[in-house]
Amino acid sequence: MRYAGLLVMPAGFILSIAALVLFPAPGTRTAFVLCGLAVEALGLGVATRGAARR
Repeated sequence: MRYAGLLVMPAGFILSIAALVLFPAPGTRTAFVLCGLAVEALGLGVATRGAARR
């Protein structure tokens, strides 16, 4: 599971960067960036939880 979390974290980062580039409206951009940050946080949680179980 630790490796799955490490793969999800860059996906959240790419999602946040793509939102900044693709969405012109500030509300939509902010919502998408927050979702990207949430994906990063979930990936970090999965990675640390997997490391703690070892």
